[in-house]
Amino acid sequence: MTSILNALIMKTNILAIMIASSLVVSSCGLFNKGSKNTDSQQVTTTSANITGKKWKLVELNGKPVGDKVNGKEPFLELDASENRYSASGGCNGMGGSFTLSAPLQIKFSQGMSTMMACEDMSIEQGLSKVLTTVDNYTVNGNILSLNKARMAPLAKFKEVKQEAATKEQALDGTWELNYISGPRIAFEGLYPNKKPTITFDVSNKKINGNSSCNNYNGALKLNGHDIGFGPIASTKMACEGSGESVFFKTLETVTKYDIQDNNTLHLIMGDIAVMRFTKK
Repeated sequence: MTSILNALIMKTNILAIMIASSLVVSSCGLFNKGSKNTDSQQVTTTSANITGKKWKLVELNGKPVGDKVNGKEPFLELDASENRYSASGGCNGMGGSFTLSAPLQIKFSQGMSTMMACEDMSIEQGLSKVLTTVDNYTVNGNILSLNKARMAPLAKFKEVKQEAATKEQALDGTWELNYISGPRIAFEGLYPNKKPTITFDVSNKKINGNSSCNNYNGALKLNGHDIGFGPIASTKMACEGSGESVFFKTLETVTKYDIQDNNTLHLIMGDIAVMRFTKK
């Protein structure tokens, strides 16, 4: 009788241990699942604090940055829809991709940029180095700091308030080309007598202008910072040189735009600013 009783007690203990183990495993699974959801929510929440905004560079490596560098405002913009960024240190347009992860981790992958020489290249070179170095960020009010580990911020930016409608309306008017990428011929050689222009009519989604030889017009497609042109019709005068064909072919490759200081327009292909215009 005693042996039967002991056997029953042993079976009862084994069953209790199995039930307890099952509960521990289940609770761990629930905890891990909740943790993953929390991380995902944190990435979404924190990314909303920094993407879709324009950030003006105000401090670099602990030193204040002037309001303008080479007459241009240095900035950083992050596009969450494609995980792409655009930036400027006051000279060339820079761009590439970025990756966000929790908590507050960020990595930049640098792409191509324009290759202009400017009087002051120090801010551009410093910002370019920062973007390849940082691994985390913090937001305090309207200040975005890019950091490396727990060191002092490498760069600080101040949010610039912008309305989407205002960005598009800033395109309105006539712009004159002063830089185009690709051809081996110098810009002055492409357009020795007359520079190409483009005039935007945002409300009617139309463009017109002069290619340096023929007049042209066409349709305008806008969606945030995304832009496209076409079909484009032009007059048929015979033109010397390859300037006109370079202009039209380059215009076909453009997918995005960026306006700096309301008077400098960059038309961008991927990460590359392929055309630059100034407001007339």
